[in-house]
Amino acid sequence: MPANTSTSTVPEGAPAVTRFARRTALVALGAAAVTALWTGVASAHVTVNPSTAVQGGFTKLTFRVPNETEKTNTTKVEVALPMDSPLGSVSVKPVPGWTTTVTNAKLDKPIKTDDGEVTEAPSRITWTAEGDAAIKPGEFQEFDLSVGPMPEKDSMVFKALQTYSDGSVVRWIDIPNGKDEPEHPAPTVALTKKAATATTAANGTATASDKDSNGPATGLAIAALVIALAGLALGVVAFVRTRKTTTPA
Repeated sequence: MPANTSTSTVPEGAPAVTRFARRTALVALGAAAVTALWTGVASAHVTVNPSTAVQGGFTKLTFRVPNETEKTNTTKVEVALPMDSPLGSVSVKPVPGWTTTVTNAKLDKPIKTDDGEVTEAPSRITWTAEGDAAIKPGEFQEFDLSVGPMPEKDSMVFKALQTYSDGSVVRWIDIPNGKDEPEHPAPTVALTKKAATATTAANGTATASDKDSNGPATGLAIAALVIALAGLALGVVAFVRTRKTTTPA
C-alpha cells in the first residue's frame, strides 16, 4: 500500500464541516497576520497632527517621527516649511536632548502682518539629537511647532528628512495624490475656510448690530406691558367700586 503523503492535520474520518471550519480559521489567522503587519508598516510613517487647520488661523503642529529600523538610531530630523505660502510666525517648542536650528529665507514678496511687513520667513527646522537622546528602534519622538497664520489654500505639505546613525537618510517627500499612498508620503495638513459670520448668529449668538436693532423694540414692548398692567389695575378698581354702588342696603 502506498504511503500516505497528505499533510493535513485533520483526521481521516473527520466530518467535512470540521475540515472546512479549520481551514477557514487558518486562512483567517493568516489574513489577520498580514493585516497587522501592513498596519504596523503604514503607521510608522512620519506624520503631522492635526491633519486639518483653519485658513488664517494659528495652530500647533506636532511632527511624530518613529524609528523604522532594527539596529540604528534616528539622530536628525529636518522639516521644510513651504515657501510658496510662507508662515509669518513660527515658534519652536524645545525637546530635551535635542538642539533646534531655524533656517530663514528671503521672501520674494513680503508678508503683511499686524506687526508690519515680514521680508523673510523660516524655511527649514532642524532637530539634532545629543548624546543618548536619539530615537532608538521601537521608539518615536514628537516635535512641536506653533505656526500661523495659515495660508488661504487647500493644503500645506511639509517635506521631511530623517537621518539615521549609519548615515542613511529617509526622504518623506512624496506628495499624496488621493489614490494609492506613496511609499514615503510627506506630512500634509488640509486647510479649511473660516466659518461665515452668519453661522454665529444662526447658532443663537447675537451680533452687535442685532443687539442694537433689538434695543428700541425691547423698550417699546416693556412700555406696552407696563401700560397694560396699569390698565388692568384700574379696571379692577372700577369693578370693585361699581359693585359697592349697586349692592342693596
